[in-house]
Amino acid sequence: MELSRENVLEALGAIMEPDLKKDIVSANLVEKLEISENAIQLKVLVSNPAMHAKKRMTEAIDFNLKRAFGNELILDVEIAGISKEALSEHRKVLPQVKNIIAIASGKGGVGKSTVTANLAGGLAKAGYRVGIVDADIYGPSMPTMFDVVGEKPTMIDVEGKPMINPVVSYGIKILSIGFFTEQNNAVVWRGPMASKALTQMFTDAYWGELDYLLIDLPPGTGDIHLSLVSKVPLDGVIIVSTPQEVALADARRGVNMFKMDSINVPVLGIIENMSWFTPEELPDNKYYIFGRDGAKNLALGMDVPFLGQIPLVQSVRESGDIGKPAVFQEDTLMSKAFEDLSRIFVEEVKSVKEKKTDHAN
Repeated sequence: MELSRENVLEALGAIMEPDLKKDIVSANLVEKLEISENAIQLKVLVSNPAMHAKKRMTEAIDFNLKRAFGNELILDVEIAGISKEALSEHRKVLPQVKNIIAIASGKGGVGKSTVTANLAGGLAKAGYRVGIVDADIYGPSMPTMFDVVGEKPTMIDVEGKPMINPVVSYGIKILSIGFFTEQNNAVVWRGPMASKALTQMFTDAYWGELDYLLIDLPPGTGDIHLSLVSKVPLDGVIIVSTPQEVALADARRGVNMFKMDSINVPVLGIIENMSWFTPEELPDNKYYIFGRDGAKNLALGMDVPFLGQIPLVQSVRESGDIGKPAVFQEDTLMSKAFEDLSRIFVEEVKSVKEKKTDHAN
């Protein structure tokens, strides 16, 4: 292949920027390109300035250009981080949020919101900056779980634009449709109206810099999910299920939906909730009320990671009802279980992002 600017850009167009989900050419990340005889001098921007991310991008460039123009090609490659201003241009929605993760379930009643609240709490306890969008339009529960029922988000001026300022509880930023409706009134909205309300919690809210934004989705696989995927740059999704067969069938559909080519959101893993019942007075006893290892076996069968099992313990329900997630209790069985889950979650998010970078190679 002739060593021309057009052909070089075509070869570089096969390389994806994993965080921005675009190739480096269409994302205008090729800042400098100079060609002479058998040499190319190149400067490329990446959203992640960490050394390993720069190294992977360098390797991807080296591989693609030498495959196209031969191993004798001389390369001078500089990799630099994108400025915050430029990154905001590349990522219009939630530009300062590092990881956007949806928490989903095939059916209701499996404890998805409880897992979301406690996962967020575990991340916050570990020192991460965390936010929650309660996107369960028809059954918002985060105001109750974080003891902020009746509170209303304030407005904040951001560069001359009025934006919604999330409510903060236990150091976690929270927006819920429950803040904008009366607690005892049913939310009766058609799909488009619900989707618009959800979108505003991303586009019209000021989240600031966050390490993790968790989105508590409604049960099922409907309009809200499709709308979210089309408007928000999700980095992954977690599926929550109980071990029982009726829940597993719906969880399987949830996994398959996010794996569809038209959606293509990485499934970070499955969490099995209510894995067994442990009475407070018999902490060493396990009663498998909903079956044993159902979600664990589902994860194995569908080749997705299994993130862990959460037992059915009365204190978890009580903690949610009084507005203090169980993870914030001191040195209990459940606080430790959710702290462990948070650590596994962080590692899985890192692993998925590294795999994206590898695929760019």
